[in-house]
Amino acid sequence: MTTTRTRTLGTTGPQVSAIGLGCMGMSGMYGEADRAESVATIHAALEAGVTLLDTGDFYGMGHNELLINEALRTAPAALRENALLSVKFGAQRGPDGEWYGFDGSPAAVKTSAAYSLQRLGVDHIDVYRPARLDPDVPIEETVGAMAELVEKGYVRHIGLSEVGADTIRRAAATAPIADLQIEYALISRGPEREILPTLRELGIAVTAYGVLSRGLISGHVTPGQEYAANDFRAHSPRFQGENLQHNLALVESLRKIAEQKGVSVTQIAIAWVLSQGPRHNTDIVPLVGARTRARLDEALGALDVTLDAADLAAIEAAVPADAAAGERYAPAQMAMLDSER
Repeated sequence: MTTTRTRTLGTTGPQVSAIGLGCMGMSGMYGEADRAESVATIHAALEAGVTLLDTGDFYGMGHNELLINEALRTAPAALRENALLSVKFGAQRGPDGEWYGFDGSPAAVKTSAAYSLQRLGVDHIDVYRPARLDPDVPIEETVGAMAELVEKGYVRHIGLSEVGADTIRRAAATAPIADLQIEYALISRGPEREILPTLRELGIAVTAYGVLSRGLISGHVTPGQEYAANDFRAHSPRFQGENLQHNLALVESLRKIAEQKGVSVTQIAIAWVLSQGPRHNTDIVPLVGARTRARLDEALGALDVTLDAADLAAIEAAVPADAAAGERYAPAQMAMLDSER
């Protein structure tokens, strides 16, 4: 499958493929991943016309960036040159993987960029963004340091991640912002209240992660499914006990609509996110976290799904806003989200 469909990251950002590849799951966040298959999946994405690869310097403590480096080095030159790298920084982790918070200080911004450039094997980062808001550093200082990296050619565009409307405005007043990365899915619709209208006003796009809610609404999760201790889903409130039962009932309602259209649950869930850009007059680029070529192929099939007004009404009746049981993160992580305040 090949896609040449593109969207633009805001009024100042680059043109990217309509669907991007989120690479986090290739570095242990959802249990063990196969390195060779991960590289093959990145190659397949590039071959299919996916240009946007999303990573973070803390995914596997550098593992993910090195993996992308390998995939780009071993890809045909024509494909490698089309790749655009979106990188998050700032999350602090120990050797055992423990989380220590976030550092958005100017020195950390520049140091993190230097290390990412080295690990990725590139001379610039296409979109650079703090993973979360550092509560001890004004966003103007963080964005100001990124703007200096732009001036020096190490970064092409500035992005944000999981911040609220006030922070977005302050950041945009400091330097041009291309996009906001935030969780947005059928069962994660919080951004619609204040954040999407703010982005529309300021000409900032969305790169939406979690479009399948960590696989919860992919149609592939089954009741009683067990996850390794190092798998995010083992601790996610939406995957626990009665919450999981409730959420999987929503998935079954969605499955009926998907079957009527002859597509998979995964495809209709991604197609719904794709449809929200025109609806909110803001470019929205879903990031799919496929770890295998088969899952990637299924996800890209969403580009061929057309949803009319009746389809959208049926989907949102089956899975209403705020219908999910459980928060999208555990309490300690929810507290770190400026976007939820």
